[in-house]
Amino acid sequence: MVEDLDPNSADAGVPAHFGDPMREQRLLETAVGVVDRSNRDVLAVPGEERASWLHTLTTQHLSGLSAGESTELLVLSPHGHVEQHAFVTEDGTTAWLDTEPGAGAGLLKYLEMMRFFTKVEPRDAGKELAVLSLVGPGAADLVSGLGEPRVGEVPGPKFAAGSVPPEPTSLYSVREFEGGLARRVPLGVDLLIPREAKTAVIEKLGVPRAGLWAYEAIRVAARFPRLGWETDHRTIPAEAGFLAAGVHLDKGCYRGQETIARVHHLGRPPRRLVLLHLDGVASDHPPARGTAVELDGRAVGFVGTAVRHHELGMIALAVVKRNVADDARLTVGESAAAIDAG
Repeated sequence: MVEDLDPNSADAGVPAHFGDPMREQRLLETAVGVVDRSNRDVLAVPGEERASWLHTLTTQHLSGLSAGESTELLVLSPHGHVEQHAFVTEDGTTAWLDTEPGAGAGLLKYLEMMRFFTKVEPRDAGKELAVLSLVGPGAADLVSGLGEPRVGEVPGPKFAAGSVPPEPTSLYSVREFEGGLARRVPLGVDLLIPREAKTAVIEKLGVPRAGLWAYEAIRVAARFPRLGWETDHRTIPAEAGFLAAGVHLDKGCYRGQETIARVHHLGRPPRRLVLLHLDGVASDHPPARGTAVELDGRAVGFVGTAVRHHELGMIALAVVKRNVADDARLTVGESAAAIDAG
């Protein structure tokens, strides 16, 4: 379990690995495996006004979200800093929001504060649903009837008003599955299934299990950010890779919109998300989250998630200052680091 290897990890509650993390990574890249991510927090938002209500509170265009559809959303501070990130999955009667372990309470508190007289009833649904992830090229074959995930292009800084379609910027197809829901996502298929059925569903799927360490290595290599890992208290969406999937740049007013619009139209976010290759000569231990990325002895960013990848070696997602060149000679702790510009 994660907590047996790192008692302070925010990912406690799920298996880190099943004896061979590198083999599990290869499984997730070449075939398919099931990963227990049931430590994610889950909220339920039933109520006839849920779509329009969430549309006004978040960065995503949700007013037309229909049953069988899912997307991503952010909640921002008044100054445009990322406070929450969640997937929202609509089943026709309820919008289900799943977010990072420990983040659900803050998201639920915000939603309850913003209810006013709206016909919605947000609640903690962590005891109802658990998240499992089928990862790999064979994932979609296990759940028929799901279309390919779609993430739109981010428009240029000076795009014309009305040129961005009035729909979610990312769209993931959803269908019923084993008493819950299956959602097609870029890394495979997420399953939101009744928590008490988790063990039975894993056994019925009949595919090998992989731990969270393997999942995180695949995520890092694919450059997908994670709230609380690739974000800090002043992160704006354009800095951490959330813009394409989670932010509609031409919708009505929401909290933090002014910052998003200003930074996008100037085309100059202060920082950017990068993939780092670490040499691993001085240390073969991935650096801890929050470790400084340095250039000539001066901090220019921080490490989010660092992992050992079965092909790429030691790699990390990091957020660095925008003006750090792709060929800069960086250091992270005792390791030399280089930006992967691909």
